[in-house]
Amino acid sequence: MHEIIIKPKLAENYTEDTWLKLRDAVGAIQNSTSIKYNLEELYQAVENLCSYKVSPTLYKQLRQVCEDHVQAQIHQFREYPFICIKSLDNLSFLKRMNRCWQDHCRQTIMIRSIFLFLDRTYVLQNSLLPSIWDTGLELFRIHIVSDSAVQKRTVDGILEQIELERNGETVDRSLLRSLLGMLSDLQVYKDSFEEQFLIETNRLYAAEGQRLMQERDVPEYLHHVARRLEEENDRIMSYLDQSTQKPLICCVEKQLLGEHMTAILQKGLSTLLDENRVTELALLYQLFSKVKGGLPTLLQFWRDYIKSFGGEIVCTPEKDKDMVQDLLDFKDKMDNVAQNCFARNEGFINAMKEAFETFINKRPNKPAELIAKYVDSKLRAGNKEATEEELERILDKIMIIFRFIHECGAAFTSKLEGMFKDMELSKDIMIQFKQYMQNQSEPSNIELTVNILTMGYWPSYTPMEVHLPPEMVKLQEVFKLFYLGKHSGRKLQWQPTLGHAVLKAEFKEGKKEVQVSLFQTLVLLMFNEGEEFSIEEIRTATGIEEGELRRTLQSLACGKARVLNKNPRGKDVEDGDRFNFNNDFKHKLFRIKINQIQMKETVEEQVSTTERVFQDRQYQIDAAVVRIMKMRKTLSHNLLVSELYNQLKFPVKPGDLKKRIESLIDRDYMERDKETPNQYHYVA
Repeated sequence: MHEIIIKPKLAENYTEDTWLKLRDAVGAIQNSTSIKYNLEELYQAVENLCSYKVSPTLYKQLRQVCEDHVQAQIHQFREYPFICIKSLDNLSFLKRMNRCWQDHCRQTIMIRSIFLFLDRTYVLQNSLLPSIWDTGLELFRIHIVSDSAVQKRTVDGILEQIELERNGETVDRSLLRSLLGMLSDLQVYKDSFEEQFLIETNRLYAAEGQRLMQERDVPEYLHHVARRLEEENDRIMSYLDQSTQKPLICCVEKQLLGEHMTAILQKGLSTLLDENRVTELALLYQLFSKVKGGLPTLLQFWRDYIKSFGGEIVCTPEKDKDMVQDLLDFKDKMDNVAQNCFARNEGFINAMKEAFETFINKRPNKPAELIAKYVDSKLRAGNKEATEEELERILDKIMIIFRFIHECGAAFTSKLEGMFKDMELSKDIMIQFKQYMQNQSEPSNIELTVNILTMGYWPSYTPMEVHLPPEMVKLQEVFKLFYLGKHSGRKLQWQPTLGHAVLKAEFKEGKKEVQVSLFQTLVLLMFNEGEEFSIEEIRTATGIEEGELRRTLQSLACGKARVLNKNPRGKDVEDGDRFNFNNDFKHKLFRIKINQIQMKETVEEQVSTTERVFQDRQYQIDAAVVRIMKMRKTLSHNLLVSELYNQLKFPVKPGDLKKRIESLIDRDYMERDKETPNQYHYVA
């Protein structure tokens, strides 16, 4: 074999010629002119040079050529005046910078494709050397972007464009995306841009928050904040770096919300709740949930609002007539806000319960008294005013309100619960009775519904004997036989004052249904037998007590739905008045409800109700005194009273406590100290 020897001079000439060819190609790329040589040929030339072990020299020469070219680019930016107040000049500068950056990236990619073999062998094997692409970034950073004047002009121009966009103008987002991507690729985004951007953002929104809180109402302000947050998130998606998202959004939330939380709530929460602005309330909750301390602050204002509004319902005697209904409506409204606006947040639901419990106990006795009367009136009316399902829903809501009241004794609570239990049992009994009636040989043309009320649970009603039609009497006997057959030993007492009926009637206008009380029913049925009756004749036929009869006739002949005519006309029913059926009666509804005129509650009845509540409470006071004395053995009067106030969950007067203590002394549960009368001893 013969050795092939390459002379050193020949090798040197080859590498030098090849480098000149490569340098010429690089220059053509940098100057955007056509390359004389085939790219594959150039790639092969690089590979050949590397095989001659001249890779270090080739890498240095390439870097130098690239550096010389980048250094030359700085001059085009120094031509611009660096004190400029025209945004068009700034925009022109940004476009030139972007063009330079785009050209540099394109050129670097082309150069890297030619020197790829060098990049993947020599450079890859030397970890301290940057790749050709990284070298290109490094040179652009050092000689272009790190120039203080150029960097300031670039960043200021970008900030100016963002400010213009925030003020509603349209900007070139692709330009901003490219330039900010450049800063990010060159690893100067955070130090050169983001820090200054956040300072400017903070300044802008601090001023905007102060101004708009003065100029706009709360709903408008909340929508503005939501829009600003949406805009900033859109900027992050469009051209800002993702790393900016958290500090940017925090900045907006702090300046537009965090700095104004109390002012927003003081200025607008009551209005939003009063007007039931559910959209804005949901937005308020959503925005406040983003800010540190936002939800606790909102919760406190929400709790205070409920206490204030509810306290006005409970503590305004002029509104007692509507207190219970107002409480039910208010609770429904607050429930809706908690569920649909405050994301069913358990803290807000608990705060609402606590607030209701606070304000409803501000006025001793009255809420409990009015709730008891309200329940009684609803159950008396039965399905005259609502369907069974509606009535059940109303009673469930009343029980929720009722449980907030401290002042109700255990016996009172058990009575109310017994009333609800009666209603449930009555439903079951009526299902069985209907099945029973289907098996009867003589079915009735009257549909009977009976509510069985346990006497101990319900208010006492004065028994009243009236003259029922034979068909009703017969049906009552059928039910009595059915019921006592299942519950032997019990006694049924019919209460006509609580009865009601639906009657079918024919007028000139056509057929109607009238929903009336039992007393109204007995009066109306008389006009099946005759055309006109005096008040005395009606009283004799029906057996209705005189006061009740006058109110009944007044409701039928003097109210809004006058199915009877009264002669002579007038608002009150007098002796000698005569009544006839009003065949000309008209009404837009098919079923008409005619309300019975109720007797107004007397002062004596109010006092009686209050006394019953106090009597029910006495047992709790007695039990608390005995419990305390049994544990402490000996106590002064003042300490005992103080302990009682801590334990009792309802308001009580010192005089009432003193009476209960005296009663327990009389019954030998405790005794006075013989030497110190204001001290008590427990008697075992």
